[in-house]
Amino acid sequence: MEHKETAVKVENLVRRFGERTILNGIDLEIKKGETFVIMGGSGCGKSTLLRHMIGSLKPDSGRVSLLGTDITNLTEDEMDAIKKKVGMSFQGSALFDSMTVGENVSLALREHTKLEENVINIMIKMKLELVGLSGFEDLMPSQLSGGMKKRVGLARAIAMDPEIIFYDEPTAGLDPIVAGVIDKLILDLSKKLSITSIVVTHDMGSVFRIADRIAMLYEGKVVEVGTKDEIKHSKNPLVKQFLAGDPDGPIKFFQKSDDYLEQLTK
Repeated sequence: MEHKETAVKVENLVRRFGERTILNGIDLEIKKGETFVIMGGSGCGKSTLLRHMIGSLKPDSGRVSLLGTDITNLTEDEMDAIKKKVGMSFQGSALFDSMTVGENVSLALREHTKLEENVINIMIKMKLELVGLSGFEDLMPSQLSGGMKKRVGLARAIAMDPEIIFYDEPTAGLDPIVAGVIDKLILDLSKKLSITSIVVTHDMGSVFRIADRIAMLYEGKVVEVGTKDEIKHSKNPLVKQFLAGDPDGPIKFFQKSDDYLEQLTK
């Protein structure tokens, strides 16, 4: 197997909110250039793990390294330097409604570079062309469909030519065909731009379309890591139940709901 450098490394990561442990000893190593999917049910810790990977949350113990740098205890200025190498595509696109498409795409370029306006405008056009939205720079977000907003979000994520892009539920709320378009775009961008893609999702169709490797989280722990074929043929009862969408098995959704209601009534 070809040796690849590590893009992201998570070591024994623990995070608690009050008395609840959200992440309980997470270990992951993601290689440069791969599309790595983190899947699991609601409340399993996927989004919390993502926020630690991008440095917006600090762990109670353990550490996260991005591109060879331990980001766990960096200052804000040091973290800003690392973030220039990282792009983020948010679940709800997170576009600013008062800005045009072009202004949304250029946010990081204007904030973190001293490029002249004509150069920024050229880069806006280039990034929009990569996501299939040539000529859309003067439109407002309100004039776009949900899928188009997702693509603008991707254009913004690649504006600074990042080495890593994090995707938070990139196909959430989209119909199957548009979701397939977004998945193909993620793969195309990863290949054309040699980007490491880390995708958090519970969309099983998306998982098996795009992943090189997959990690499944359950109750704050990594229960399995493997290729698509390894995950599909996993003997782990947690993985098998999740893939099948079976209400009966070791994952007890209703038990969790009952526990939550019990806490509310105490």
